[in-house]
Amino acid sequence: MLSLDRVTKKYGDFTALQDISIDFSDGVHALLAPNGAGKTTLIKMLTTLIFPTKGEILWNGDEIVKLDAAYRALIGYLPQDFGYYRNRSPREFLHYMSAVKRIDCRTAKRRTDELLETVGLAEVRDKKMKKFSGGMIQRVGIAQAMLNDPKILILDEPTAGLDPKERVRFRNLISALSKDRIVILSTHIVSDIETIANRVILFKDHRLFANDAPAAICATLAGKVYETDAFDAIPASCLVLTERRDESRTITRFMSESDCTDAAKRVAPNLEDVFLCIYRDEVIA
Repeated sequence: MLSLDRVTKKYGDFTALQDISIDFSDGVHALLAPNGAGKTTLIKMLTTLIFPTKGEILWNGDEIVKLDAAYRALIGYLPQDFGYYRNRSPREFLHYMSAVKRIDCRTAKRRTDELLETVGLAEVRDKKMKKFSGGMIQRVGIAQAMLNDPKILILDEPTAGLDPKERVRFRNLISALSKDRIVILSTHIVSDIETIANRVILFKDHRLFANDAPAAICATLAGKVYETDAFDAIPASCLVLTERRDESRTITRFMSESDCTDAAKRVAPNLEDVFLCIYRDEVIA
């Protein structure tokens, strides 16, 4: 198990994260918060790129700082922008990354073939990556992160800039890879994780706000979310969440602490509703 025990990270007088305690077990753990909330800071600490100001990060009870290379050998990491060689093929790039990770040649060749099949790039394994779409490049990134068959797979904003089709493909891939390992996924795109996350972790004011199953987090708004096509009937005290078109009507979704069944239809809350309520006063980029 990977654990954070009262972890704080400061940059001078600025506190990026304060007193964070989380346990990670096998499955998908989604770090969901607006940009600037501390997601990337946490990921950098989990990958030993930076270290906590206070507190400990533990792997099976041992500090990761003391485990050093033995801990890093357990990690697969896909940063938001990873470096690759445009004039190389996926096969060449994965062989190179295998050498960087000190994976022996025979294992590297076997893992490269297996992973290119897994991420759906077997047919273009020898094509130059300069012709690849953003989604194809991200799949190469997943493959390089999986070369060492990691116990902990860490993905920082992996679907940023992808089109809807590639994001669906990516979600399916992440779900498949999470069956026997810890997957920690950072995002501010709610739809990326609503159907695949075992746990959703929310930060607010640089502290842990929630760490629970998506259904449990959505249940915090049970009975408080409504929809109506009569915008003028929504009380001023309510929080407007989203709008959508339904044939010739505009349907407004809103949250109210008081009963609004006389003016609107009560609906089941979703993770996006919770996200918009929690971060209503913040700029969401």
